Amino acid sequence: MLRDVRSTLTVRPSPGTRMVFAIAVAEAEGVTCDQESLRVISPHGEISAVEVQDHHGGRLHVIDIPEDFEAAPRPPRGSEPERDTDADGFPRGSVAPGTVRVDYRSLVRGAESAPVGDEADLIRYVRPSRYAESDKLFPTSGKLFGSLTGQELVDAVSSWVQSHISYVPGFSRGTDGAVDTFLARQGICRDFAHLVVALLRARNTPARVVAGYAPGLRPMDFHAVAEAWVDGAWQLIDATGLAEMSSLARIATGADASDTAFLSTVQGGITLEHIKVDAHLLEDQQG
Repeated sequence: MLRDVRSTLTVRPSPGTRMVFAIAVAEAEGVTCDQESLRVISPHGEISAVEVQDHHGGRLHVIDIPEDFEAAPRPPRGSEPERDTDADGFPRGSVAPGTVRVDYRSLVRGAESAPVGDEADLIRYVRPSRYAESDKLFPTSGKLFGSLTGQELVDAVSSWVQSHISYVPGFSRGTDGAVDTFLARQGICRDFAHLVVALLRARNTPARVVAGYAPGLRPMDFHAVAEAWVDGAWQLIDATGLAEMSSLARIATGADASDTAFLSTVQGGITLEHIKVDAHLLEDQQG
């Protein structure tokens, strides 16, 4: 299996900001990244990124914006110059004053071997977390799924979320958790993943969130899915039904979106100006 994955993000940072990107494909047995590149482009030239190892093979890239970086106000709407883009719509060339662009691309070869589940993971991923409040959903999950366990429970939870939650792009807030999604009955992929994870944890099944590149996903973006411990193995679950899990290229794995966010800051502040993601199977490698 060969996948071409790429992403580009343009941000407007304040001077001295430390940004953390989780957009590179994770290290995993059975998977190799060929022709991989990550470039950070500013109006003053390229900025270096430091790679930091994260949980479960994830790779974070830390970028420090210099204190003397010349911040510039965002131009009024309608006055921005047209972006210079390639045939696939990805930006190229220079960036606007006050902005920084991060470009990532890789050819991802192979299929991931089954992730290992150690004892610490099987404890950690049953606990409630910031966006997967399994403690609050404990009685609800019990009422909905009764005494189901194992594969029957996973299938029932995935089916319930898929049939009761509507996928609505742009609906949810970055602070929404599983309880918000359960009440609103709509959300985006991370909301589906959080709800699946929370309902499973409430039935004592270890579950976590996985972010990745998903060939065939529409609308195309970074994709978030759930992963549950079933019969001695981790199993990917996409309750949105929007992507094929066999071709997913894992980026990050963790308790919830707080562990898997594609962009965060640990100092300073930013405004996300533009994001574009693509992932597809190369035709001569399909099947």
